[in-house]
Amino acid sequence: MSRKIDEATMENVLVLAKLKLSAGEREQAAAEMERMLDYVEKMNELDTSATEPMVHPCRFGNVFREDEVTNGSMREELLSIAPEQEQGQYAVPKTVE
Repeated sequence: MSRKIDEATMENVLVLAKLKLSAGEREQAAAEMERMLDYVEKMNELDTSATEPMVHPCRFGNVFREDEVTNGSMREELLSIAPEQEQGQYAVPKTVE
């Protein structure tokens, strides 16, 4: 069996992952990556022609309610209790010069 993860590929992975591994750790990591690739190849053997593509494993629709105003406009009531108002707005003291 030829190696799928050669030394150049392993070096590139280590650089991209910003890892420093000893020679033994490199061998172990390469072996684990090869096992992962074998698993992916095994999955590619499955017949998925009758399977509909999906973006999420759970089939949920929109679970959120529509945005509806339920308390109406209280603008006039709130402005009536403000200490000061000007042109339909709250009037507040100036805080920045």
